[in-house]
Amino acid sequence: MVTGGGNLMSDVKVLALDKMMRNSTPDVEFCGYCITHPSESKINFRIQTRGALPAVEPFRKGLNDLMGVCQHVLNTFERSMKEYRAQREEEMQ
Repeated sequence: MVTGGGNLMSDVKVLALDKMMRNSTPDVEFCGYCITHPSESKINFRIQTRGALPAVEPFRKGLNDLMGVCQHVLNTFERSMKEYRAQREEEMQ
């Protein structure tokens, strides 16, 4: 179960991305989540693995992979903004 003081909808978006990444992993047979109730800040998260692999391993890997994707998006955005600003400054001169 995932709980936190954050925004429930933000948590759901993160879990949906993690679910997508986990379902593409060969060691994961099933990955899903459900919201217990809209008034509660709780989400039930289930990972079923193949073999003897503990579910926490693909969960951790999924979160680490997701952090890598987010970092790539941030780096790409910042690089594009820097290029855009440089282009605008050049046009102003």
